[in-house]
Amino acid sequence: MASAQAAATPHPFPLSRPLLEAVLADRVSDRFVCELIWPRLGYAPDGSGTWSAGPATSAAWREPFPIEPQFIAERPASVALTRSIAREHKQLLKQQLGFPGYRIGELYPRRTRRATAVNWLLAHLAERSEALPETGPLPELLDVPADPVAGHPGDLPIR
Repeated sequence: MASAQAAATPHPFPLSRPLLEAVLADRVSDRFVCELIWPRLGYAPDGSGTWSAGPATSAAWREPFPIEPQFIAERPASVALTRSIAREHKQLLKQQLGFPGYRIGELYPRRTRRATAVNWLLAHLAERSEALPETGPLPELLDVPADPVAGHPGDLPIR
């Protein structure tokens, strides 16, 4: 029985400075970015490729998003993620990663939502008094998309 429970609750991909920098540099898919957050909010894959809210998912997430919130593709999910970052953690992206923000010509919803996702992940660590590791595993990195609006093959359209 314990193995079935372990299979239902995935271990989140370990965070590290190089991983978060890869997210900001658009070197991973939008889905991968979401998969960094979903298990940390208590979502788990249901066997059909969908992630569903689980018992560890707070009502604040479970009620508006019973299935996987699309933090990059959908504005309501991105807004909810932004609002869930405590005020004292709003500047962690700049403080911990030295991220200056995107230049005017680089401001696309996909990129700004990725910055929100990274800031949320940093806030998640800070709330647990966990340091961001300087090294860690990386997924296979993708080339930066030729069209930053459309993203990587398979990324959902932005709404």
